[in-house]
Amino acid sequence: MSGHNQFELLRQRRFAPFFLTQALGAFNDNAFRQALVVMVGFQLGFGHAAVGWYSNLAGALFILPFFLFSASAGQIAEKYEKTRLIRFVKLFEIAAMTLAAFAFYAQSVPLLFTVLVMMGLHSTMFGPIKYAILPQVLHPQELVGGNGLVEMGTSMAVLIGMIAGGWAMSAYGAPVASAVVIGMAIVGYLASRRIPLAPATAPELAFDWNIARATWRSLKFVTQNRTVFNSVLGISWFWFFGFVFTAQLPNYTSDYLGGNGSVETLALALFSIGTGAGAVLCEKLSGRTVEIGLVPFGAIGLTVLGVDLYFARHAPASVHDLDALAFLASRANWHVCADLLLIGLFAGFYIVPLFALVQSRTPREQISRVISGNNILNAVFMVAAAAFGIGMSRLGLSVPELLLATAVLNALVALYIFTLVPEFLMRFLCWIFGRALYRLRVQGIECIPEEGPALLVCNHVSYLDAVLIGGALPRPARFVMYHKIFNTPGAAWMFKAAKAIPIAGAKEDAALMERAFASIDAALADGELVCIFPEGALTKDGDIAPFRGGVERILARRPVPVIPLALRGMWSSMWSKRDSRLHRLRMPRRFRAQIELIAGEAVDGTQANAALLEARVRALRGEMA
Repeated sequence: MSGHNQFELLRQRRFAPFFLTQALGAFNDNAFRQALVVMVGFQLGFGHAAVGWYSNLAGALFILPFFLFSASAGQIAEKYEKTRLIRFVKLFEIAAMTLAAFAFYAQSVPLLFTVLVMMGLHSTMFGPIKYAILPQVLHPQELVGGNGLVEMGTSMAVLIGMIAGGWAMSAYGAPVASAVVIGMAIVGYLASRRIPLAPATAPELAFDWNIARATWRSLKFVTQNRTVFNSVLGISWFWFFGFVFTAQLPNYTSDYLGGNGSVETLALALFSIGTGAGAVLCEKLSGRTVEIGLVPFGAIGLTVLGVDLYFARHAPASVHDLDALAFLASRANWHVCADLLLIGLFAGFYIVPLFALVQSRTPREQISRVISGNNILNAVFMVAAAAFGIGMSRLGLSVPELLLATAVLNALVALYIFTLVPEFLMRFLCWIFGRALYRLRVQGIECIPEEGPALLVCNHVSYLDAVLIGGALPRPARFVMYHKIFNTPGAAWMFKAAKAIPIAGAKEDAALMERAFASIDAALADGELVCIFPEGALTKDGDIAPFRGGVERILARRPVPVIPLALRGMWSSMWSKRDSRLHRLRMPRRFRAQIELIAGEAVDGTQANAALLEARVRALRGEMA
């Protein structure tokens, strides 16, 4: 796993043609829109009021298809083979760009806005396919890396498209701008011809032509899984946050940074580069699992850096019309540049795990419809962001104050979402503690089933075992722990939020033990993962103690698959019983020492017993010795 490089996907046919196709689509969307902005804003002689009206109308028309047709797009993406759909969408793009060329030549605003609606429809249809095809072509451990590459490609394509479209129209006019958008549409279609087949996930689906009813059903699909629903809310909030920030950039750069259009382009470039870097770093930071602990990390970064941006520059500029080079020549402006770059970086940390989580937690035959529901909510939040920006401006907030308010609001929204789904916060704490103290190497994690119940059994070396295992698993697990540890002052809230199961010995508290076994069975019946340490206590000598019979009692009642796990390298930890109580509170012998978690093949629950499972865990631990 450590030798894997996510960029290897760009050399494989199952991913590379799709990556190129979606990036070219994002390029063309923004190249056309920027060329339209230049023509309408600077070349047709409209007054300031008319330009402002057309700017607001353009945003509304582009978003409109997301409200009207997202549900239909989700149904189509489930019902039909996705590669063929992508090719139809790309042919539609060629037709739209051909009409755009005629509209540029005729300088017809109605035709240009017709094309804008068509490109909104293009994005509406492509969105559910884009995110639903990834789980079909990628292995589970590649999902974060693949999503990171897609987000990186999209952010960079958006930036390059905006620069190319604006430059082509302003410098060379309609002929070159038309050639750019038509040429990229054709290249995108040719790239789509290389995408391998992606079979329909719900070919028997009955298409619902009623737009309102289909939209309502798509939103209901989103709400079926609480974690998925709150992830979608998190994604939609990201669009709210990003829309407010990017919408204020023109006024922010001219009034507070003193820059011209090239400084605005620089600001967008820094944000896009940061987002792309954050997106591709997610795989490295997550260890190739869907690490939702990165989401709180990203949210904290967005708030902290958003607040810092206010203090970096909140007074109006004393000089104006600086170009990018003159702006960068002043070291006082580097603080602002660093904030914009890092806001993008933490945005990548925030958004990639959320998309990967939605894909991994949604049944394959429903992903497209869930993504369509996500797109509807995204559109609602973007409209709300526009209304928020207008409302705050009318209340007298300056642009820096508006950005500051959005950053603070981000903290409140994130806190609310993490309160609804404690799993986000739990994974964040596991991720922070695990990576602060150790370098964890995970092997065989693909043995953990993507869905359905399973019992995890592992050797017990230290008090941090559950933290490390919980942070490495691709799914949340219910840990069974000794009741006195469960009730530790100051930490009990965390164990309760993680839905740990307290247990005691029969002689100590027979009633509590019975409740624990009942809770374990209920969790397995609900399709959850349950992790136990069958030794019953921390090892006293570093070796694996005999497994107790509790595991057999669990399996006798519900014979689910059993996944053996083995921890290696934790015996020298300050959290183990290697040393006496007097010397135990010390740092590990090597700071961030290498430790390993190894998962083995599932054992049939009807055949498993304590001795067999102990032997499997010993073998896994021995294989790494």
